Amino acid sequence: MSPEDAPAEPGTADDRLAERVEDLARILARQAGTVERLADAERAREARDRAGADLPLVVELFALLGEVTACADTAESERERAAFAAVAARVERLLVGRGGTVVTPGAGEPFDPAVMEASDVTATANEDEDRTVAEVLAPGLSVPARNVRPARVVVRAFRSA
Repeated sequence: MSPEDAPAEPGTADDRLAERVEDLARILARQAGTVERLADAERAREARDRAGADLPLVVELFALLGEVTACADTAESERERAAFAAVAARVERLLVGRGGTVVTPGAGEPFDPAVMEASDVTATANEDEDRTVAEVLAPGLSVPARNVRPARVVVRAFRSA
């Protein structure tokens, strides 16, 4: 039996080398896992950036905007109304800055079921006003590629006499 064929003695250079190779293999496996987690986190961040909105924050800002607007609408003095309107404008800027869009269709705009919900229908004798917005009951909220809350509107429907 040659010295190369002989079993390695515990603690020999071969054993130490084998241990180091195993240690390096474990380190490489941990590093590969870390790199994968970092890559997954980066992909998730890119997906959020593509979506363009911090959805939970945008939804909270939208709710706050509704409350502040209601306060402005019911304020007892012009000074209070102006203060609430100023706060509402700032909240809306924050909401837009985070990727949200407040959907407030104007009267006379065509009804768009993708971003609006018909809460009521009112008759019109003018055929040109058929399926147009008569009144906005509540604004809606959208983010890129997604309608979060449709605007609630009253829609005109043509009824011939």
